Amino acid sequence: MISAQQPPFPNKIQEVMDVQTEEEETCEEQCDSENCTCSSKHASSTAELGSDSPVTLKILQNWVPRVSPYFDKEHYTYVGHQIVIQESIEHFGAVVWPGALALSQYLESNQEQFNLKDKKVLEIGAGTGLVSIVACILGAYVTATDLPEVLENLSYNISRNTQNMNMHKPEVRKLVWGEGLSEDFPVSTYHYDFILATDVVYHHAALDQLLTTMVYFCKPGTVLLWANKFRFTTDYEFLEKLGNIFNTTILAEFPESNVKLLKATVREN
Repeated sequence: MISAQQPPFPNKIQEVMDVQTEEEETCEEQCDSENCTCSSKHASSTAELGSDSPVTLKILQNWVPRVSPYFDKEHYTYVGHQIVIQESIEHFGAVVWPGALALSQYLESNQEQFNLKDKKVLEIGAGTGLVSIVACILGAYVTATDLPEVLENLSYNISRNTQNMNMHKPEVRKLVWGEGLSEDFPVSTYHYDFILATDVVYHHAALDQLLTTMVYFCKPGTVLLWANKFRFTTDYEFLEKLGNIFNTTILAEFPESNVKLLKATVREN
């Protein structure tokens, strides 16, 4: 139930960006047709499903411009701390995407609503680690996960930004969605208060595995916070599947970035 400055990209990432741009342009051309699947049409239908209107926000410019010879490092400020993120242009997951900025901002601004202090937090698809770092600063026990090829850069960013702070030591682990969940994260040992995910829904073939992973980790009492840029039909199809399984609420929308932030919890029997 649903209620209502990047570095240069390599060819592999740029190809997907080009595909997304082409689909957006095609969608704009067809907006007058009955078969239009653009995000604005789905956004309006999604909003009608809920009784509570989400907060409309704008992603703030927490990026701090610096004169630096390194194009792959970005400086941000959250919760009074400067965070330096190294981006790797070799992988999608090693770039800071809009959903990470939206969720980091929301966690910073809504600490009373979502108090992470001493809570166990799992981030899936952690990417550069920005959201996990913010969660660490807010006092959480954080486990940041992603694919093996992303872990080196993820570990570097988290270590660099948390090593000299008085906080719980974060953990970085491999997690391939839908694979080895019960072996690597047995339910008898691992229970998380919060599951965080940002921009994990896009053009890839593992959406079913992603949903399986969310279902596996979300137990009674767990809160899933998911921020994502919504553009295509597949994004809304995933949202619909999520809403069929969880109690899902749209907490905030960032119209300028086409980002929605959602909260999901397990349905009570």
